[in-house]
Amino acid sequence: MEEDMQAQAIPQPNSRDVSPPTEPLAPTVLIKKLSLTDKLLTPAILVSMIVGVVIGEFAPGVQSAFDTARFASVSAPIAVGLIIMMWPILTKVHFEALPRILLTRRMLAHVLLSLLLNWVVAPLVMLALAWAALPDLPTYRTGVIMVGLARCIAMVMVWNALARGDGDYCAVLVVLNSVLQIALYSPYAVWFVNIMGGAGADIRVSYGDVAISVLIYLGIPLGAGLLTRLFFLVFTSREFFTVRFLPLISPLAPLGLLYTIIVLFAYQGHHILDNIGPTFRVIVPLVLYFSVMWAGAFALVWYLGRRAVARRQVGADAWSYEMAVVQSFTAGSNNFELAIAVTIAVYGVGSDQALAATIGPLVEVPVLLALTWFALYLGRALKWGNIQSEDDPEPADISMREIAATSIEPEKRKEEAGLDPL
Repeated sequence: MEEDMQAQAIPQPNSRDVSPPTEPLAPTVLIKKLSLTDKLLTPAILVSMIVGVVIGEFAPGVQSAFDTARFASVSAPIAVGLIIMMWPILTKVHFEALPRILLTRRMLAHVLLSLLLNWVVAPLVMLALAWAALPDLPTYRTGVIMVGLARCIAMVMVWNALARGDGDYCAVLVVLNSVLQIALYSPYAVWFVNIMGGAGADIRVSYGDVAISVLIYLGIPLGAGLLTRLFFLVFTSREFFTVRFLPLISPLAPLGLLYTIIVLFAYQGHHILDNIGPTFRVIVPLVLYFSVMWAGAFALVWYLGRRAVARRQVGADAWSYEMAVVQSFTAGSNNFELAIAVTIAVYGVGSDQALAATIGPLVEVPVLLALTWFALYLGRALKWGNIQSEDDPEPADISMREIAATSIEPEKRKEEAGLDPL
């Protein structure tokens, strides 16, 4: 969400040598593990919304000023902000990890489970919740559905690190979701909005419009992220890329998001004040979605692990606490940046759909932070098939200086294996 996301540089536990947490962390301790930007993301979004509404209310000419230049049917300043906020996120994706890890049988099972949860169950759950909470608000309902179709590729790496999930497998699932969204988001939007979403003729989406928007606002930053990563890993060192370059560009993601939110709410100043009730109703299906998907995925992996242990199956440790964290946070979070970009491009910056999509990060960050603490508690409270005798180390503080000083040897080992240190 998604942010000074230091996921690339957060030391991640590996499921082969790390046990579930032996002592839960207090919520205040967990919050301290977040970077300053991640701590401030939710209040910053609230402030940006207020600033945008004030600008729209007292400076009505700002809308026409932003529309003087357009790119792909979107105001050029907004288009630039949408692309910039995606580039740092996708630069952190471990594209090079995909071939090696996918060759393992263990990963194949988790990939199939992730595909089921992310591309079958999750959109249907969001569709059902959107209908239940917003049956009389088709435009807002459409925006919520569009959020449910966008699978998370950003903040999930932060939540996974804080909850001590498996970093290698999380990186692979992020790569898969990044690629699949380019291919599947457009047909999914047509199916879930036009057919299952009950959209009228005035809010139906065009496959071509959505496809173009996805290619622009996901394809361009995805290609830029891949090329940026390749360039620095080839012509510099992995340590320079991880410790120096990524922290330099990471602030662009939250700045681009906050800038887009300010412009969006400046466009909608009058509209928001006149429809404050529907705006708050959008929060309900989002909170339920994040909670239900996270809990369902976590419980499923725990159940599969306990069943495998009871049956003394080979590879029972594949359904470990670390993998439960990966699956639950991947299934229970969304790529709200893409949803915002597509709804703005398809429906317009002043639409109800774009407004509903913008509520996504406001809700997701505090809910998933609470679920991170709950995951650490469950890691201690539940029985897992891979519990070892030694205590799990404390989650690493998201500090670039500390990482540079303490994780040199793990970086070398992962570099030999062809993986980035997380």
